[in-house]
Amino acid sequence: MALLTPIFAFLYHLPQVYKWLLKPYYVASLFMSVAFLAVRKTPGICDHLSTQREDGNSCDFDWREVEILMFLSAIVMMKNRRAITVEQHVGNIILFSKVANVILFFRLDIRMGLLYLTLCIVFLMTCKPPLYMGPEYIKYFSDKTIDDELDRDSRMTWIVEFFANWSPECQSFASVYADLSLKYNCAGLKFGKVDVGRYGEVSKKYKVSTSPLSKQLPSLVLFQGGKEVMRRPQVDKKGRAVSWSFTEENIIREFNLNELYQKSKKLNKTKGDKISQSQFPPVPEEEEPEQQGGDAQGEEPESKKDK
Repeated sequence: MALLTPIFAFLYHLPQVYKWLLKPYYVASLFMSVAFLAVRKTPGICDHLSTQREDGNSCDFDWREVEILMFLSAIVMMKNRRAITVEQHVGNIILFSKVANVILFFRLDIRMGLLYLTLCIVFLMTCKPPLYMGPEYIKYFSDKTIDDELDRDSRMTWIVEFFANWSPECQSFASVYADLSLKYNCAGLKFGKVDVGRYGEVSKKYKVSTSPLSKQLPSLVLFQGGKEVMRRPQVDKKGRAVSWSFTEENIIREFNLNELYQKSKKLNKTKGDKISQSQFPPVPEEEEPEQQGGDAQGEEPESKKDK
């Protein structure tokens, strides 16, 4: 059963995988990932390559190349155990495939290694992973709007993601966070995002480090009445994030989203009742007409008293 679960999960997400692989970024990454395999196996090219095989077949992997590939495959499997989305799985495979290609090309010929490494650097500087563009109920803050939005209504609950576009973890988490906003967004519970890679003052004020070594990106912070209630991941005394998996189940459990959603729905209903009452004000009571020639206690008119 443990072996069938990832297979069923892959088949379920297969249409999405095809959509991702057809994007230019992933197409170029796949070609770069199989570059050494193509060079080693292509007739006419592999005949001129050096090899350490005893049979002298330069069009097949030698024992050292197989050892390197097996070692990096084990690392990919370990990294993918903590992957959340299919994008993360595919990204880990592509990343370590490129690392393997660099090592194998340098081992084969230093000139080929330098050429491949240069291509990787150019690709990294010019090509960025495609950003999530799906449906979401998320408000994007800037350094000038985040404080005003959090303090606007003391009854409002905000879940804010502090992210950076250059972070692979943030890019992978984007679809998970968007799904949560579609499920739990309501009048009293809102979802927001702020790019701390762009707004450095926000990262300092809310104590979210953008350093890759701190591993604090992404960070989810729960605000109630404009004040921070909790955040994930937590940060230790050395400023490093405590290991935490950004899965949908973990977020729902840690932030108690189901209970927050129910309370927020009640707040929304209360607001609706107040609006309906303001639209239909109460009818004023009719006043009794005053008696002519005297008040309600039956006092005689002044003209009779004079007589």
